[in-house]
Amino acid sequence: MQPVFTGVSDAPAAPQVAVVVDVMRAFTVAAGAFRRGAERIVFAATQEEALELKARNPGRLAVQDGPPVPGFDLADSPARLREPDVRGRTIVQRTTAGTTGALAVADAGLLLCASFPVARATAEVLRRSEARTAAFVITGDDGRAAADLACAEYSAALVRAPATDPGPCPARARRSGAAARLAEGVRRGWGGVHPEDVELCLAADVDPFAMAAVRLDGRLVLRPVS
Repeated sequence: MQPVFTGVSDAPAAPQVAVVVDVMRAFTVAAGAFRRGAERIVFAATQEEALELKARNPGRLAVQDGPPVPGFDLADSPARLREPDVRGRTIVQRTTAGTTGALAVADAGLLLCASFPVARATAEVLRRSEARTAAFVITGDDGRAAADLACAEYSAALVRAPATDPGPCPARARRSGAAARLAEGVRRGWGGVHPEDVELCLAADVDPFAMAAVRLDGRLVLRPVS
């Protein structure tokens, strides 16, 4: 498999395979939600759409990034996700980077969403797909996010060499601008940020599932896949 690394704005509209990467924090949050028993995640393009999807379906939980917004149940924080019971629940997720990137390549033949916790499982799905190429969509910092690129390169390396050591890639992500911004948010007491978020985002290969998104009833829906 030949990996192609691209930002959201440069991503092909309908690649054969797309891997959308958001390490800090959308798809680390998504992985944590599935680990805790969430059934599925529905992506929304805007906050307004997210709240509308929640209002139409009682029992859904809505998550967004940035400062707390009335109507949203969860912050885009993997550590804060440990508090609510999400078992069997549908989560509506809207974030500036991750969900926006996924919606940009919604017509991909195979659409995976990735972060370090699901990196190895993502590589296994890619290997089984036998795709010749895969577009890795770097969602943060206009396609330049060091943490996302480190995760993408690690997953791509695992496709070729399953014994690849994850160590250097999370270490790169730890030095990234995104990690520094999260640490600054903790120091300043920003809402929706938790002191453990960075470490949880850097925990490689803790989940046995990948995360695949498909269109369902006109919406892009994310589910775990073994």
